[in-house]
Amino acid sequence: MKKNANTALTFHYTGVNKAAQKINGDIEARSLALAKMELRRQGIVVNKIAKKRAPLFGLKSKKIKSADITVFSRQLATMIESGIPLVQSFDIVAKGQSNKRFKELIETIKRDVETGLTLSESLKKFPAHFNDLFCNLVEAGEKSGSLDIMLDKVATYKEKIETIKKKIKKALTYPLAVLVVAFLVTAGLLIFVVPQFEALFKGFGADLPAMTQAVVSMSKFFQSYWYLIFGVVGGGIYAFIYAEKHSPKFAQNVDKTLLKIPVIGPIIEKAAIARFARTLSITFAAGLPLVEALKSVAGATGNIIFAKATDNIREEVSTGQQMNKAMENTQLFPNMVIQMVAIGEESGALEKMLSKVADFYEEDVDNAVDSLSSLLEPIIMCVLGVLVGGLVVAMYLPIFKLGSAI
Repeated sequence: MKKNANTALTFHYTGVNKAAQKINGDIEARSLALAKMELRRQGIVVNKIAKKRAPLFGLKSKKIKSADITVFSRQLATMIESGIPLVQSFDIVAKGQSNKRFKELIETIKRDVETGLTLSESLKKFPAHFNDLFCNLVEAGEKSGSLDIMLDKVATYKEKIETIKKKIKKALTYPLAVLVVAFLVTAGLLIFVVPQFEALFKGFGADLPAMTQAVVSMSKFFQSYWYLIFGVVGGGIYAFIYAEKHSPKFAQNVDKTLLKIPVIGPIIEKAAIARFARTLSITFAAGLPLVEALKSVAGATGNIIFAKATDNIREEVSTGQQMNKAMENTQLFPNMVIQMVAIGEESGALEKMLSKVADFYEEDVDNAVDSLSSLLEPIIMCVLGVLVGGLVVAMYLPIFKLGSAI
């Protein structure tokens, strides 16, 4: 699943806004040019802008997590619903923040709003924390006069998406973690334990069984080239991560391969469909035109193959094609999903149908991940048992052979 390869930088600026007022603040962007472009888009004439210096000695405050943004949205929604002015709401939320970095971000947003920017305009300055989907939904809430309702919906949406992400992470990392442990245990036995037995075997003065000879040979190889083996494995992992981040084609092939892996592939596919349906449901409910809503959905699927399919759907819908037909043309979506979307389009209840699709697949992902964990545990124990047990048996075979000879 593709992540943003470019880390957002923070720039401090001073300038003049649309109301001819002097303002200053921070903006996050991937480069100085993009920061200036975003400020111009907001109608701010920049007098001075520079990258903020990193803290001394590399000390950094806590990273702003997605959960922080979710809680922020929920708190802001509650206060606005209670009749508390927006600026005062920022003060209350900021005071309750233990994360210094997030507190500074909230205070910056507050200053922007005080100088005349709308909340959505201020949020757009921080794409690393508030993506286009988030900002578009907030903007829709501002225009419709239902900002509190929209912020609450955004919080609920982010909670559901994060739950799916955690499930997928669990499905992928559990088998990998076990493989790493198996590799380390095997390497440890071959490098440290087998040599002790080898010294014992030399005193026997007899030929070793073929299985024992093979293990001893592997042990000698590991002892001689352990640094090379670990270097190749570590270098391979680094090269994979680097290529996945910096090569769109490689990342696409990775996502395509993941979808084809037995058991894990269907879980990733269901998660992508759930995120597609959930995101489209909330954006469509916010009043965004379908074509614009689909643009936001592409980046939320969590899989490049589904993101490209969503782009294709958007292009077809923009030419007048029904969405269910466009989805069918991608050959990615199950018939049930296509039929429910078709019913939603015909009945004018597309938002409701998409929400039902999301509910169904979110529950399906939950059950699939739980089943995967139950299935993998005995298999993994068997593999580790055979691996470690095989090494132990190989080491004791000469002793058994010697005992029978006596």
